[in-house]
Amino acid sequence: MEMTMKISEEQVRKSKSAKLILLFAMVSMTMMFAGLTSAFVVSKSRADWLKNFELPSAFYYSTAVIIGCSIAFHLAKKAIQKDNRSATTGFLFATLLLGIAFVVLQFEGFGQIVKSGYYFTGKGSSITTTFLYVVTVTHLLHLAGGLISLLIVIYNHFKQKYNSTQTLGIELGAMYWHFLDLLWVYLFLFLYFFK
Repeated sequence: MEMTMKISEEQVRKSKSAKLILLFAMVSMTMMFAGLTSAFVVSKSRADWLKNFELPSAFYYSTAVIIGCSIAFHLAKKAIQKDNRSATTGFLFATLLLGIAFVVLQFEGFGQIVKSGYYFTGKGSSITTTFLYVVTVTHLLHLAGGLISLLIVIYNHFKQKYNSTQTLGIELGAMYWHFLDLLWVYLFLFLYFFK
C-alpha cells in the first residue's frame, strides 16, 4: 500500500514537472511570435509595404486542418483514458495525417504566393512577403517538433506504455498540439486583419 502511494506521488510529481516545463517552453514561443508580429505591425508603415496583398486560399484550408489535428489529438487522449486502444490508434494516426496535410497546404500556399508574382527573397520580393514567410516558416519549424513528438507518442502507444492510469505522454502531446493550433489561428487572423 505504502509502495503504491509512493509510486502514485512520484507519477503526480513527474507529471506536474513535465507540464510545467512544456508550459514554460510554450510561453517562450509565444513571446517570440509576439516579437515577430510586433515587428510586422511596425513595418506596415513602410512605403514599400504591399497594401493589396491577399492571403493564399491554401492558408484558409490549412487553418481548418490544424483545428482538426487538435480535435483528433483530444479524442485520442479521451480514448486512452477509457482504455480504448483501437480508437486511440485511429485518432493518433488521424492527427498525424492531418498534421502532414497542414504542412503540404502551407507549401501550397507559398506556391500560390509565388504564382501571384510575389517572392520571399531576391529582386521580386517585398517586406510583406518576407515577413509572411518568416512567420509561417517559424511556425512550421515548431510544427515539425510537434510531428516528431507525435511519432514518439505513436511509438510509445504501440509499445503499450499508455493506459487509463498512464497518459502523460499523450497529455503532453495534446497540450503542445493545442498550442500549435491556437498559435496558427492567432497568426492567421493576425495576417488576415493586419496585412
